Amino acid sequence: MSGNVKMSVSIQPVQWTADCKDQNFDGIILVAQCCEQLPDVLECLKAPLQDYSAVDRGLGEEVVVVKVPGLPGNRLVFASTGPVNRDYDDVRRFSDAGANGIKRALKAGMQRPLLVCPPHNSYARNRLVAVLGALQALYVPLEVRELKSSLHKVSVLGIWVEDKSQGADITELAIALESGRFVYRDIGGSDPERMAAPRVAEYVQAVFKDSPVKVTVVSDLNTLEKEYPCLAAVNRCANTVPRHQARVIKLLYCGEGPIQQTLMVVGKGITYDTGGADIKAGGIMAGMHRDKCGSAAVAGFFQILAKLKPKHLKVVGAMAMVRNSVGSDCYVADELVVSRAGHRIRVGNTDAEGRMVMVDLLCEMKEQALREPFPHLFTIATLTGHAIRAMGPNYSIIMENGAAQRSGNALQWQKAGEVLGDMFEVSTIRREDYEFHKGKSEYEEILQSNNLPSSATPRGHQTPAAFLIMASGLDKHGLDSDKSLPYSHIDIAGSSGPFPGVPTGAPILAMATKYLQL
Repeated sequence: MSGNVKMSVSIQPVQWTADCKDQNFDGIILVAQCCEQLPDVLECLKAPLQDYSAVDRGLGEEVVVVKVPGLPGNRLVFASTGPVNRDYDDVRRFSDAGANGIKRALKAGMQRPLLVCPPHNSYARNRLVAVLGALQALYVPLEVRELKSSLHKVSVLGIWVEDKSQGADITELAIALESGRFVYRDIGGSDPERMAAPRVAEYVQAVFKDSPVKVTVVSDLNTLEKEYPCLAAVNRCANTVPRHQARVIKLLYCGEGPIQQTLMVVGKGITYDTGGADIKAGGIMAGMHRDKCGSAAVAGFFQILAKLKPKHLKVVGAMAMVRNSVGSDCYVADELVVSRAGHRIRVGNTDAEGRMVMVDLLCEMKEQALREPFPHLFTIATLTGHAIRAMGPNYSIIMENGAAQRSGNALQWQKAGEVLGDMFEVSTIRREDYEFHKGKSEYEEILQSNNLPSSATPRGHQTPAAFLIMASGLDKHGLDSDKSLPYSHIDIAGSSGPFPGVPTGAPILAMATKYLQL
């Protein structure tokens, strides 16, 4: 018995089955630590792999294809996870194996592979993680889909379940999560012209048409200059080119029933980052179309909300879509810009534009949060090279103000990220970070940044969080306030994905796990 689930966003079709010999498929991908520990129901896969291991001791070290008469397509791909129980192992072993297995299946010519991942005592969601790993590898970039009309790499991806009652649940959840990452990759990974700010707005409006998510787009320059002066400063040069003009995209989801939590999320959406007047020289500008992955994460999370429709949850989102261009009208270091919160900000480096485009939106969120039930504010951004230097690639960093820290929120995010392999490191905002951004003369109240790249600046990923708190006025709503507001800053510079390569979708799996109780 099997079942199909359809959705409006054209992600890879997925189908479940409770029969590992289902002839509707043309091959099996086995994701497991080793063949000896397979459950009895998968006995038909154990013997062929044991026979293979008798002639190849490398079984488990490389992905192999074995001919097995009687199985779908008469072929079995074995993608071993390797060890999973050492101190430093985590659930990503399953996503890595799922991705490696599907890549090998594609080389073998499979078009209807069936992914088999037996349950593991240490990882409750290991099968879902393996499926998400396979789906990551099956993503077809937006530009490829539009130019070649090639929507999918395989006809269908099968998921084996031992219990029929599990089929619909895991399939629907995988589709919902993948649909969020799909939107994220389309926005975050597409080139700076295909996803210039006006076209991002069009894409988002199309995605959420006839959905529970309400979309509002702010494009009027006068409104941007009045409401978001720091964003408008970054937009000043790009605004002279109509197709590059900034957009602020606002999203709203309100679940059924009394609201028990309000999430308010601002995403950095730099469609291309030249560095501005402090231009990125020496060949380091390539890949800067990925500087919009913070906003892509906001849109991706709302797509998951639209599919799963959680109750008692309200989410307010803002995507700051701006191009940091260089030219005769670009903003420059030494400029004084008055933020929405009324602070005089001295620009120190135009390549620190991410904090500029988010800070006034964060201020606006702060103003609204005072009227919302149980609010928590967030900024999500590919903000600093220092995040990669400090924690390495593949890890998001979360840091918080006192109100959020008191609730243990960061550690909860880290724990949530471990469920599906969306990994986090916890950092801390210190007093030195606030001192760093205090004005150095009576001209300015706040210094936007120093004149060095973040990677060459001590505490280079923590200080921007302090700037965002100070320049937005959130410092007036700390633990010493009678209206304290919890705030978390998430730097995804290291976790958003490699270039060249496909964006990962970080941190929306962790976010969904925490707030949607997956």
